[in-house]
Amino acid sequence: MADYVLGIDFGTLSGRALLVSAENGKEIASYSMDYPHAVMDDVLLASGKKLPAQYALQDADDYLTVLKTVIKEVLKLGDVSPEQVKGIGIDFTSCTILPIKKDGTPLSRLNEFKNQPHAYVKLWKHHAAQKYADKMTELAKARKEQFLNYCGGTISSEMAIPKIWQVLEEAPEIYNEADYFIEAGDWITLNLTGKLTRGYTFAVFKSNYIDDALYPSEDFLYECNTNLKTIFSNKLGGNIVRIGEPCGKISKTAAKEFGLSENTVISAPIIDAHVAASGVGIRESGDMFGVIGTSACFMAISDNKTKVSGICGYAKDGILPGFYGYEAGLCCMGDHFAYVANNLTSPAYVKEAQERKISMIELLMEKASKLKAGECGLMALNWWNGNRNILMDSELTGVFVGMNLNTKPEDYMRALMEATAFGTKNIIDNYLKHGIKINKFIATGGISKKNACLMQIFADVLNMKISVSASSQAPATARLLTERLQVAYTLTLIAP
Repeated sequence: MADYVLGIDFGTLSGRALLVSAENGKEIASYSMDYPHAVMDDVLLASGKKLPAQYALQDADDYLTVLKTVIKEVLKLGDVSPEQVKGIGIDFTSCTILPIKKDGTPLSRLNEFKNQPHAYVKLWKHHAAQKYADKMTELAKARKEQFLNYCGGTISSEMAIPKIWQVLEEAPEIYNEADYFIEAGDWITLNLTGKLTRGYTFAVFKSNYIDDALYPSEDFLYECNTNLKTIFSNKLGGNIVRIGEPCGKISKTAAKEFGLSENTVISAPIIDAHVAASGVGIRESGDMFGVIGTSACFMAISDNKTKVSGICGYAKDGILPGFYGYEAGLCCMGDHFAYVANNLTSPAYVKEAQERKISMIELLMEKASKLKAGECGLMALNWWNGNRNILMDSELTGVFVGMNLNTKPEDYMRALMEATAFGTKNIIDNYLKHGIKINKFIATGGISKKNACLMQIFADVLNMKISVSASSQAPATARLLTERLQVAYTLTLIAP
């Protein structure tokens, strides 16, 4: 009887399961499901009350609903029994964090807190903690805290401590009631194993854990806010489990709930962008890959330990064991393409998309692909959701320049496609300036596979060959089956 493993990928808008042969890495089946409550960035659905600016919340129970569904459906599609699934690998967007009780119950599930926004999951792109991130950075620089060297010199609002600090300041009753604040990926692992553990990549890249120096000192945290002093010993519990290590076997309760065997092993959860390294064939110092979806992450591995300003961070064994892993990215990619499709079109375009039975994004991307570089005379600054790197400021905003009465919806789309390529060039140039060599670039994620025009723009702007993973589920798999090689203006399908 053949053995299989499951990759479970929790993205911004949906979760998906990929069934893979344990013998040869062949993809057998996949199944995806949208989160029922999607992203709550306008109103809190439980109360109907409008949320403040830059909030991005989710309902943790959506993750369990999706997990149960995708596991059941992918096993059915693959005609595989639960006993044949020997292991599960989990990845999750990060920092996506929620307050819980000791037994794992999310505070948002409790009646007394269901109408409290701070009781819900704070998605990675929840940027309403920016002022707390700024305070942390200012204090850390004044104190010359060494942990700043590991996160590009700036604390981001996308990290854990600013988000927890926001809860402490703005909803102390939630902070006090929470036994733990936990990454959503670690919460899934807790639900599967019954054990509280912490994935290494979440800790080092989003919670300021340093492998050889632990965390920011209690003295520093006390100066931020007296109640933060013991946050790591009291609110961020669980032993850290490194990449490739098991968190334990699935519990009897979870095996029954999710339709799996009690012998199934659960591996350490990993940040979604990071785990794609093994799925796209990253192997050597100087290799780089980009996960291009709702946002975009550009990760490099190197033999060298080097301080790089303006990036999200770096860590030993942070992407692949044996290398230093470096993370940077754009916090808006698919999101601002969707913005154009949802807000900058016309009835005629809506009609055309409906008649052709394609999405508005597909229509605008198709029309944009027929434009030459700079043809529309429109330029954009792609900070629609702030700037992650290299400025690390979520309050920065985007710009269009050059509009006139002839400007069309596809012109806006083309301008943003070009802007994201130049934003990526800034990131790569920053890596190179700090001594991180880039010898190879592989792109993965749904957008990269679906949009050859965008990848061509990237190749031209970066002046680099770009290989696009044949699998659209790279974060959920562990082997590159084929590549699409992009050179200058030519796309060529090559063998693995």
